[in-house]
This record gives sequence, C-alpha cells and structure tokens, in this order.
Amino acid sequence: METERERLEKERDGVLAEIERLQRYLAHEAEIEIDEEEGDPGIFEREKNLALLQALERKLESINHALRTLEKGTYGICERCGQKIDPARLKALPDTTLCIRCKTLLERMSRRGIRTSY
Repeated sequence: METERERLEKERDGVLAEIERLQRYLAHEAEIEIDEEEGDPGIFEREKNLALLQALERKLESINHALRTLEKGTYGICERCGQKIDPARLKALPDTTLCIRCKTLLERMSRRGIRTSY
C-alpha cells in the first residue's frame, strides 16, 4: 500500500510531466502563425492550453504544499478549523488542506461574494 508521501510524489510527477508536455506543445504552437481575427480556432486553442497550464501549475503548488505539511507533521489537519480531514477525502484529494465542512462553507461564502483568505 502506498504511503501518503508516495501518493503525493506520484501525483506530482504526473503533473510535472503534463506541464512539460504542454509547455513543449505551446512552444511549438507559438511558431505557427495564427490569424488574429476573432473566431480563429487557433486563438481559442492557445488560450485554452494556457489556462490548462495555469491550472496544472496551481495543482503542482498544492501538491508541494501538501508535501511540506507532511514534513511538518500537519498533513491531514484542516488549515481552517484544525480538525482531522476525513481519510476518504484525503484518499480522493491527497493535496486537500480543508475538511469537507470548511471547504463547503468557503464555497458558499465565495458564491455570496464574501472574500476569504483561503
């Protein structure tokens, strides 16, 4: 059975590989001339790939943060309320930092336009 560290490192390696693949693809695409006219599918594709790259970079930071919490001995503890995060939640989302209760509360606040520090 994999340890939490092994699971996070495996996920980090997969994200890093995907980032590298996407960066190579974007570098190749940058060499191809795109018609700047609105509606050009090349523009949409490039913007979509840039957004995906940003999401992958955020995921990588989240995984690295989880690895740091492992080193500090605080992995699996909700950063908002200090309670233990359900093991099933950690198994599904190993880089999560919030228990389901706090995550749900913060999402509700966000939908209402209330800013939070999380």
